[in-house]
Amino acid sequence: MAARVEPLRGRARQVSGGSGLLVSRVRGPYIYRYLRSGPYDHAMAMTGLDDRMTTAENYRRFAEREAAGRSPVYEALALAVASDPDVLGFLGTLPAGKRQPNLLFAAARHMLCMVPDADSLRELATMRAGELRAMILSRRTQTNEPGRCATLLPALAAVDGPLALIEVGASAGLCLHVDRYSYDYGHTHLTGRDPQTPTLRCRAEGPHPELRMPEVAWAAGIDLNPLNPSDPGDRSWLECLVWPGQTARRERLVSALATAQRHPVPVHEGDLLEALPALVEQAPRDARVVVFHSAVLAYVGAQLRADFAGLARELDVVWIANEAPGVVADIAPPRFETSPFVLTVDGAPAAFTHPHGDWIRWM
Repeated sequence: MAARVEPLRGRARQVSGGSGLLVSRVRGPYIYRYLRSGPYDHAMAMTGLDDRMTTAENYRRFAEREAAGRSPVYEALALAVASDPDVLGFLGTLPAGKRQPNLLFAAARHMLCMVPDADSLRELATMRAGELRAMILSRRTQTNEPGRCATLLPALAAVDGPLALIEVGASAGLCLHVDRYSYDYGHTHLTGRDPQTPTLRCRAEGPHPELRMPEVAWAAGIDLNPLNPSDPGDRSWLECLVWPGQTARRERLVSALATAQRHPVPVHEGDLLEALPALVEQAPRDARVVVFHSAVLAYVGAQLRADFAGLARELDVVWIANEAPGVVADIAPPRFETSPFVLTVDGAPAAFTHPHGDWIRWM
């Protein structure tokens, strides 16, 4: 069965937040605000594009800060692009938001059915520029990383169930199956509802809440461009977004896609502000509604982030965000081997997390 992809329409509520300030409903020793720009802007790093830099500088920074130590293939390819006038010229014909390294490399892989090298990428950008442009304009970096469920689960487990889950920016909805996956936290093992799902391994550090399986009664997602886990083209696109050399991550994705095919969950087509209130109204009345997202708000502007925060406060929901520092919480993390995300609950920082769910360090 295919996942149901349904349009969802609703009327956006008037919300405050024009100042960009986020006032948390949770008491704590922090003051939070949205970052518009600044030297500590991991949101820009995550999208792979900073409009204060040239395209060449962006690709060089991506190679040195993002790909180095994680994907030697992409590190070399990004450095090659940074010094290739033909590829840079092609990128200059695209809208600024479509020049991201992740998007270019995934589009090339999707077309070639293989990871490109510098020569094959240059050939696409010159000899097949129209096809490559169309591919880039029609796709988004909708990385759907099921491993993030291991870092979302402790926050979900702390909410009294039954839960009604709504994921914003759900892509193919793989993170909506949080209760079906199994988990290995080293000291704690949890068995999910589907024995065929992957076991997500995560190193849990710090005084975390009780690790238990949340009770999920209902789930749905919202995305501007929902992906169908039963569609071969959409599955291929998601696999192309996994960086070369990350074999275990790719295997986890394939298994999670199979899970989503066995258990279809509706992902509605719609804008996060307009569609969310209507979807909250559809949730069962006896369930606690949890709105969550991971690596989503970094791709929208500061005003939209502030408006979404205002809407999340206005609705009677628990709001869980797993985003780069500066997107929801202005908090500088300690040094990790990988630039972390910050897990927040109703705006309050709760933990630092690995972007793909490898570890979580509770505050």
